Amino acid sequence: MSWDYLFAYGWQGLVLFVWVSLAIGSFLNVVIYRLPVMLQNQWREQSEEFLRLDAHFEGSIDALRADLSAEAQPEVAEVGTTPAFNLMVPRSRCPHCQHQITALENIPVLSWVFLGGKCSACRTSISARYPGIELLTLAMSLLVIANYGFSFFGLAACVFTWMLLAAAFIDFDTTLLPDEITYPLLWLGLLTALGDGGLVSLGDAVIGAVAGYLFLWSVYWGFKLLTGKEGMGYGDFKLLAALGAWTGWLALPGLLLVAAASGLIYTLIRMALKRQGRGQAIAFGPFLAIAGWVTLVFPDTVLGFYLI
Repeated sequence: MSWDYLFAYGWQGLVLFVWVSLAIGSFLNVVIYRLPVMLQNQWREQSEEFLRLDAHFEGSIDALRADLSAEAQPEVAEVGTTPAFNLMVPRSRCPHCQHQITALENIPVLSWVFLGGKCSACRTSISARYPGIELLTLAMSLLVIANYGFSFFGLAACVFTWMLLAAAFIDFDTTLLPDEITYPLLWLGLLTALGDGGLVSLGDAVIGAVAGYLFLWSVYWGFKLLTGKEGMGYGDFKLLAALGAWTGWLALPGLLLVAAASGLIYTLIRMALKRQGRGQAIAFGPFLAIAGWVTLVFPDTVLGFYLI
């Protein structure tokens, strides 16, 4: 690690990078809150569309095919008439009083400090998690650049960091790991392995992706066959496949060890504080994300520990 990398473009470059990282952190807050809602809306619309079609065409498959073009299309057209809700619209609002957040109230970290952590209209408290995620994004981004510099892989590793942060917090909040994050993370990992600046070769990345998916897939089905219960979600398979594409197959044992250890420590702490009972499930994605990020940014630490 060399802190000199941060000053490769002088103080001006460092200040610009700090500001961009904080802005990315602010955007991640939007993604973490809105993406699960967007997915739920999408699933609800698809379900309602199916139920309408099923109720309207109770007859035979032949009748369904004959009437589909004449009757189903007007019904389907009604889907999506609700107000748009995505990562861009509507503008951010206070969830308590619906006050629309102005540009001056949306400056990363600074606005929260100047507002005293409260809405300017109704004075309802604003969670410290928002500036916390912005500062965490900044800190992790600085560590990435201190390790890899402003190189192609360094910037790609920053994107890796930002996507992992979003995935980890979404999984922590909802136990969902969206394909909209895990799949691009997988393909980006394979693309970075194409060049000479990647952490691993393309062959190791491909094997890592396959091995990561198959390992947790095997654990899932082994546990289900033995207990009749599902021990994890398919999103965990995809996330480990993406991490394997970035770190290579050799790093997977150490990565899983770090993820399992951190998950165990978290569970024991919660149990000691009586915030979690025995047998209560936790999201594994955040711990995979922690282990994956540590493995990528400090590869000698994790891989070296495992190989000793």
